Amino acid sequence: MKSFSGPGPIYRQIADSIKDQIVARTLTDGDKLMSTTEYAATYRINPATAQKAFAELTRQGLVEKRRGIGMFVASGAYKKLVGNLRTGYKDEVLLPALERGRKLGYSDSQLLDLIRTYLGGEK
Repeated sequence: MKSFSGPGPIYRQIADSIKDQIVARTLTDGDKLMSTTEYAATYRINPATAQKAFAELTRQGLVEKRRGIGMFVASGAYKKLVGNLRTGYKDEVLLPALERGRKLGYSDSQLLDLIRTYLGGEK
């Protein structure tokens, strides 16, 4: 059973866990999620905490509520999530790393060679 004892609010850890499952494709478009009550009972959390996580995922367009049926992974959730993660990776990791490389005196050509070497499996 997953434990939500890490840093940050529990509702955010729940939302991140569901996002991770979408990215890993263990949850796909149209898959039914546990209800807030089931989530609360399974993970021994307050139902309001689970509801807050689902509200956040709904706001992000990753899950949708079907009245009287439950919560489901929204159509296109994987594509939307991966697109957002790629943009974040580029903006928060790749571009700052390239800028740092330039500040350390690497030319663009040398940076490309480093990347090619790494991607080729040579370290």
